[in-house]
Amino acid sequence: MSRSADRTERGTERWIERWIERGIERLGGRAIDGVRAARDLWLVYVGTLAGILRRGGPKGELVRQLHAIGNKSLVFVIVTLGFIGMVMAYEACRQLSRITGDYTMVGPQLIRLIVTDFGPTLTAMMLATRVGAGIAAEIGSMKVTEQIDALRMSGVLPIDYLIVPRFLASVVMTFALSIVGGSVMFLAGGLTAEHSFGVNPSVFYDFSLIHPRHLVLMCIKALAYGAAIPVVAGFCGLRARGSSEGVGWATTAAVIGSSFAVIALDFVISASALVLTGGEL
Repeated sequence: MSRSADRTERGTERWIERWIERGIERLGGRAIDGVRAARDLWLVYVGTLAGILRRGGPKGELVRQLHAIGNKSLVFVIVTLGFIGMVMAYEACRQLSRITGDYTMVGPQLIRLIVTDFGPTLTAMMLATRVGAGIAAEIGSMKVTEQIDALRMSGVLPIDYLIVPRFLASVVMTFALSIVGGSVMFLAGGLTAEHSFGVNPSVFYDFSLIHPRHLVLMCIKALAYGAAIPVVAGFCGLRARGSSEGVGWATTAAVIGSSFAVIALDFVISASALVLTGGEL
């Protein structure tokens, strides 16, 4: 019995050792893959900036991407941010009605939140789902059908031809849609507060808490988000492998990666602004 128990114990120890070794190998492999992916993403970003300096890509493609990213996303952004503004104003007024019944600060605080955070961030999140998925699907389809290899054989840089026009269009249209979406959000919130709780529009539409630093922060966030979405989505599209499954993976990864990039940038930019302004943002 002692020999049998000893063999069982040794077998268990060997199994645990092999399990630990496999776990370490898998963890190391994933770490290496993560480092390689980060390096490739950085190269795509640098290549995009270099392509802008080279003025690469067809000029007509920029106009088409401005329309595809901006005009076709306009209704989506307006409806989404409009409803969010209505919900935020309604809930704020509803909670205040239970405590003080004073609605004088609902509008000023809402517009400051919209300008400094909700306007550009929510707009970018909407664009990450729609535009990011579209960019990854287009580029991924070209990758799996070897159209990108054909571009290289023709002497055309794929980043210049595919990502640079989308990058420029995304930066411009994310900034423009952030302004439009934020305006609609504030207007919808004001209409909700007026018709649901009788808030005076002259009290709600108060911009006294908005300062130049808030507008600068909004511009920085909108431009950063607009730059991140096409780079991440294009990177995912260029990594597509296989057939339609690879395109589906690229699309899913683009939506997740673009959304995460927006959230991470929001945190970094907001934290940096708080530090630079001494906590008086």
